[in-house]
Amino acid sequence: MSHDDLSQYLQHPQHSQSPAFPDGFRSDAHRRVPSTDDRGGVDDRFVFDFRTYDDLEDGQRWSTWLSVEPLSRGPEPLPDWVVTSQGAIDTELGVLKTGKEADVHLVERADPLAPGTGVVMAAKRYRSPEHRSFHRAASYTEGRSMKRSRDERAVKRKSTFGKQVAAGEWAVSEWGALVRLWNLGLPVPYPVQIDGTEILMEWITVVDEDGTVGTAPRLAQVRPSPELLASYFEQLTDALATLVQNGLVHGDLSAYNILAAGERLVIIDLPQIVDLVGNLNGMNFLQRDCANICGWFRSRGLDVDEHELFAELMAHAF
Repeated sequence: MSHDDLSQYLQHPQHSQSPAFPDGFRSDAHRRVPSTDDRGGVDDRFVFDFRTYDDLEDGQRWSTWLSVEPLSRGPEPLPDWVVTSQGAIDTELGVLKTGKEADVHLVERADPLAPGTGVVMAAKRYRSPEHRSFHRAASYTEGRSMKRSRDERAVKRKSTFGKQVAAGEWAVSEWGALVRLWNLGLPVPYPVQIDGTEILMEWITVVDEDGTVGTAPRLAQVRPSPELLASYFEQLTDALATLVQNGLVHGDLSAYNILAAGERLVIIDLPQIVDLVGNLNGMNFLQRDCANICGWFRSRGLDVDEHELFAELMAHAF
């Protein structure tokens, strides 16, 4: 069709009319949105409800689950109690334990629009400017290296920045230990996430006869029956054997950093975990762990010997 023919075609009344649109059609930006009943062909994945949340109160913050890197979250598969909702709120419930280097708080993470799905966790927070070095810290950190030499120099000078770096390093060390030991199947709290110098982890609890939920006591605080006492020692022996089989030593194991959660024991406080062979003090730390544990069990009436335990662990290590 030539240009003249096309012009004549468009000028004909039959072809100059605008196309017919259905009644109710609007060409502006406020086009009619179909009702829910009219969305028969819309994929449900593209349909959502928009709901608003109330402002946060004092002692609350938005969940930091999605704001940390994936490697800063707990190992897969996640326990079903872990809250991952972007709308979840963290609420401070109080201090659980204070220490020289870190304090442990209780934090509830819950989505206010999903009642019944909240969880209370333990938040271990290492102090930054006020961080005080662990006793004999140099013995624990022997063989460890930092990614940046600037950080390592600052830590050695014990400057304000160096103390902040040290706090972060201890937090990272404990986080790495928790993740590694959890993956090995050892009885440690599940590590939920790490954010700076704060580690969120499973809150180890016990239920009283009246149904009250409370923090599991330390092993040093309980008086187990002879049968349960023997079971506890067997559990610890198995845990220590798994550690040394993987070249690890707790380094500060005692009845004060083991929780008695009913019939099971849970090992806590792991920032000083050391390499059995890579650290020159590895064997000494293992001997001390054996002596501390056996000494407590003997004081409760169980006939155990630290030298026999150490020998048994060495058989697992090599």
